[in-house]
Amino acid sequence: MYPVSPQAYDRALTLFSPDGRLFQVEYAKEAVNNGAPAIGMKYKDGVILSGYRRIATKLIVPESIKKIFLVDPHIAVATSGWVADARRLIEYAQKEVQNYKMTYNENPSVKYICREVSNVFQAYTQYGGTRPFGTALLFAGIDNGKTYVYETDPSGTMLQYNATAVGAGRNEILEYLNKHYTEKMSLNDAIKLIMKAFTLAKEEKFNEKNVEIAYATFDNPDFVYKKV
Repeated sequence: MYPVSPQAYDRALTLFSPDGRLFQVEYAKEAVNNGAPAIGMKYKDGVILSGYRRIATKLIVPESIKKIFLVDPHIAVATSGWVADARRLIEYAQKEVQNYKMTYNENPSVKYICREVSNVFQAYTQYGGTRPFGTALLFAGIDNGKTYVYETDPSGTMLQYNATAVGAGRNEILEYLNKHYTEKMSLNDAIKLIMKAFTLAKEEKFNEKNVEIAYATFDNPDFVYKKV
């Protein structure tokens, strides 16, 4: 299939391999797969995001590691992969929220903000002299009485889910969610499901205190952080 070594096609971001692959984008996805996991899902009364803080040494203050960020009070983002890349994209999303509010005098939808960030992801797959973002983001929120969970990754692909995960152990977590997830579960049941799912990611010395959780409800669409 390859007239020359496959390595020849990963030296430039914009160079497709003969079978239509962009290796640098795939490498960026591997950076996500090696990151601490994050989960987003709908539940009976709202939507919930969670992320696992991977504590490399006891010298780190756990609270200094953030896995969930607020783009706006009604839109939250969970990250996996390179947090520095995620922070850059989240700052962009926060500015887009403010621009939208100033222009239209109303809150943007979760879909709109995720799409704008996905466009940035995609742009960094087609220009020389750049590299893809090594992070994946889960956007969640409530718009007009409906819950939304979106995932976007280094390729710029944007998909909507009832429940999904990114990061290490993603396949194992999704397999477990496929078997046990239901949209009619309560908040407490959703948290229990998330905790069990995180153990399947095989994080070394799993500690539930390192799980960060934020949720929104139909009664209060602004996200609230919850201690485990």
